[in-house]
Amino acid sequence: MRMRINKLLDTAQVPNNGGELRFHQRGEEYAIEVVGVDGDLMSSASHDSEDALAEMALKRLKSPLDARILIGGLGMGFTLAAALRHTGPEARVVVAELVPEVVNWNEGPLGERAGRPMLDARAVVKVTDVLESIRAEKGGFDAILLDTDNGPVGLTQASNNRLYSHRGLRSAYDALRPDGILAVWSTDPDAPFTKRLGMAGFKVEEVKVHARGSKGTKHHLWFAKRGPAGH
Repeated sequence: MRMRINKLLDTAQVPNNGGELRFHQRGEEYAIEVVGVDGDLMSSASHDSEDALAEMALKRLKSPLDARILIGGLGMGFTLAAALRHTGPEARVVVAELVPEVVNWNEGPLGERAGRPMLDARAVVKVTDVLESIRAEKGGFDAILLDTDNGPVGLTQASNNRLYSHRGLRSAYDALRPDGILAVWSTDPDAPFTKRLGMAGFKVEEVKVHARGSKGTKHHLWFAKRGPAGH
């Protein structure tokens, strides 16, 4: 009988006193946890909802094949991999990841689990705050996919609350091209956040998807659409 591996591979400090991340190998899978928070922040064994975030957002675009996409949070690379699968050779995907060690983990053993999407020529990964990337380019993106923390409340990073505030959402609205999509991943629904999306000018759709397979835990996705040109 094979012994199950449960090995701590590395740790990382989240900037601005956001706590400590721990990167584990568990059998053939990998997990990232936040010290002091029950359960894993993410696991390579459970990523269907991250895949769905990208796939369902891109299906809502008029021209997904050549889309310019911004992803907030590299995580384990699954959202990036899904975005690349559902776009064409002219697409460009920018990933903003706050923690440099997370990028290193994806360059190392973790990357293989998602098919090494960082090696795709269409992808660019930057170690930066996604809100800075959003504010840097007005009308620069067809889709913005946010998978930071566990949803629209800062867990590891209190400053993430700025991203999901009314002002942050207006910045996201301004960064999108006409008919662009802001997609947000969360463990749970959040009625005040839904209201803020509407107040920021978005037309909002909410979807529940399974974390893994067709049973068990469901996660919550928002797809917020900017209006057409002139609106």
